[in-house]
Parts: sequence; C-alpha cells; structure tokens
Amino acid sequence: MSAPADAAAARDVAVRARRAAWRRTALGLAVPAGLLLAWQLAARAGAIDTLLFPPPSRIAVRLWDLAASGELGTHTAATLRRLLPGYALGSVTGALAGFVMGVSRTAEAAFGPLFSALYAVPKIATLPLLLLIFGLTETPKVLSVAITVFFVLQINTAAGVRQIDPRLLESARSYGASGLRLLRFVLLPGALPGVLTGLRTAAGLGVVVVVAVEFVASDSGLGYLIWNSWTLFQPDRMYVGLVAVAVLGALFSAAVTLAGRRAMPWRSDGRRWPGRRARAVERG
Repeated sequence: MSAPADAAAARDVAVRARRAAWRRTALGLAVPAGLLLAWQLAARAGAIDTLLFPPPSRIAVRLWDLAASGELGTHTAATLRRLLPGYALGSVTGALAGFVMGVSRTAEAAFGPLFSALYAVPKIATLPLLLLIFGLTETPKVLSVAITVFFVLQINTAAGVRQIDPRLLESARSYGASGLRLLRFVLLPGALPGVLTGLRTAAGLGVVVVVAVEFVASDSGLGYLIWNSWTLFQPDRMYVGLVAVAVLGALFSAAVTLAGRRAMPWRSDGRRWPGRRARAVERG
C-alpha cells in the first residue's frame, strides 16, 4: 500500500475511533440525564414522596444557595484538607512498604501475615483508637485516610514488583545493571502499573473513609453536611452533600488516572495510535 493510501486509511480509523468515543460520551451523559428527568416528572406527578425525594430542581436551587453563601465551599475545603494529606501519606508509605516486601522475601515473611490480618480490619473501626490517642483533632481523620490508602498501595505495589518478568531481571543483570540502575530502569518501571492501580483504587476509598469519619467526628466537611442535614431532616441539603461527594470522588479519581497516563505514556489507550500513525506517515 502506498504512503498516501496508508495515511488515508489511518485517518479513517482515527475518525471512526473519535466518533465511537463521542457516542460513548453521549450515552454516558444521556443515561443520568434521563434518570434525573424521570425523577423530576415523578415528583411533579406526585408518584414519589417529595419530602424524602425532593425533585432535582429543588436540589439544584439549594445547591446554588449553598454555593453562593460559601457554605458548600467551606465544607468541601475541610474535606480536602483531610483527604489530600492522608492520601499522600498513605500512598508514599504504602508504596515503599510494598516495594520492599516485593523485593525482599525476608520482609514479606516478616510482615506479610501481619499486614494480611490488619487489612481485614475495617479501617473506620480504627477511628475510636485514633481519637483515644490523638483526641478530637484533625490528626485521627487524616490518619484514617492514610491507613486505608497504605494497605491498598502496599498490596498493589508488592504484586506489581512480583509480576516483573524474571527473564527481564536476568537480562538486565547480564548487561551489568545492579543496585540503583536496576532499581531505576527495571524495578520501578515494572512496578509502576501496580502502583498506579493502587492509587486509582485508593482514591475512591479515601473519599469514602473521610466522609464516613466526618459523619461521627467532625463539625465540618461534606460528611458532616450530609449527616447534619439528615439529623435536621433537610433532605435537599443532604442530597447536595451527596452530589458534592460524588463529584469530588469522580474528579479525584480522574486526576489520579490522568496522572497515571502521563507517568506511563506507553500504556495509553490504543485509540490514540491511528492519529499518530497518520501524522507519521504524512511526515514520511
């Protein structure tokens, strides 16, 4: 096939891939929009109890009021002040522990059973102990997130290290790679997919844990907003809090996923390849 024909075929594949992506995006937006419309119509027709399930239009008005007054921003900022430090602390320590346990059989034998037992404990159950030790401060809330993230990263990082092809390690050593060079060029890139999988998983779990902690041990944050609204029987405010948590979780997970794609461009979605191929052919 000639170069122009090859370029045309590649462009055609790229166009079809973009159209498929647009269709998936449209479908992903149409389904929730349809559900919200059905909810609104059912509330207007009296088919559901609007005291328990206020229509989306009323929730949107209350969301606007809370955002305009700054209350929603204040609660969101409080949640982020607990989520981000806890996530960072748990990610770093968990990845380091998992890497050591993946490389060293001695470390795996020493700490593996202990970590397996601790992982089975619901992390929110450690909150009373943390409150007993640190009191009613921000530290127990941050540490609750950090503990959750730690175990997710430890497990995924250790699995990522163990999944490195032994033949790759033998080849690297045969070319003289050892110590820091082996770590930098073989072990870290090989374990990176496991680390990023753990980061994506931990992003959602971190949001869940920080909101749960705010239910019972906080006077601010999105979890407090939800729980306090339920206590005062203000369902429209409660739904605003739920929407804010959902948006926060989605944005946080998307940010981690985007960072993962930047860190591993060689594992990017293959649908980008046709466009690059077409441009390469055109330049050639």
